[in-house]
Amino acid sequence: MLKSAFFKGSVIEALLSVATIYFFIVIGFILKRTFKERIDQKSFILLNLYFLQPILIFWGLTRAPINFEFIIAPFLYFCIIFVCLAILLLLNKRIFSDSKDQSVYLAASLVGNTGNLGIPLGIALFGIASVPYTSILNIANVFFIYIFSVYFFAKDQFSFKDSLKSIFKIPAIWFSVIAIVFNYYHIPIHMHFERVLEMGSYAGIVMQLIIFGIYLSEIRIKTTAWKLSFHITFVKLLLLPFVGLIVILLSDLDGYVAAILLMELMVPLAVNNVNLAALYNCRPHDVTSAILITSIAFIVLIYFYLEIIKHFFGV
Repeated sequence: MLKSAFFKGSVIEALLSVATIYFFIVIGFILKRTFKERIDQKSFILLNLYFLQPILIFWGLTRAPINFEFIIAPFLYFCIIFVCLAILLLLNKRIFSDSKDQSVYLAASLVGNTGNLGIPLGIALFGIASVPYTSILNIANVFFIYIFSVYFFAKDQFSFKDSLKSIFKIPAIWFSVIAIVFNYYHIPIHMHFERVLEMGSYAGIVMQLIIFGIYLSEIRIKTTAWKLSFHITFVKLLLLPFVGLIVILLSDLDGYVAAILLMELMVPLAVNNVNLAALYNCRPHDVTSAILITSIAFIVLIYFYLEIIKHFFGV
């Protein structure tokens, strides 16, 4: 009875985590619907992508020491992601004939909301001890999106050479490297700078959710790319967790860490996908639709996800 009550409490906590975080999406939605063309979302995107996101990445990478204990989780995360990416590369041209559909499918399907949603969700389900693990997994996700997703989003607009160049124009890559150096060499950060980094990081998270709400307000059901959205949802919420579960069970990963890793694979699409899709003119509204559908499907599936985690890892 106690275990059942605790588990039901975990589900409620998870749903509350999603609902409260997505409050800022409602703000963005109302903002755009109210002020319409007076709101220029591209300016918000540039502010977030080039200033606030680098601050968030630097702050996240300096939260906990990077040591061997945390290496195995992101290593497995990358293994799972690349297995799924290989499957998508084999199937995408058979599923989609349009090159931009193919680009969005490859760029967005594997990028989960491991930061804005994954970190608070981890706290709700597994306690504050989950933060170092959710943070390091978010770092792995950041590297994937700013290298591979950037390439897929940009490749229709640029040549292969220019696509690669565009990756290194994104400041998040360089701030990640700087943060790892700070972390590795234990370079101290003054408390006043810590406060600024924390403020900028939370501002980046809020801004990201508001941007999603702005794009969400422009979605029209009749023009939604349903085929693309449903295929992305299948990959993100079913294929990726399934492959992840197999890889994790074949590893010797601790049950607690395994549960956190699987949870991070199960979260819906990252809102950051909208930033990059808009930056490279690669169907940002279709990406927004896919994020919305995966978010709704995630809420429906979360009870079954937690049952799977409980069954295999006892957490």
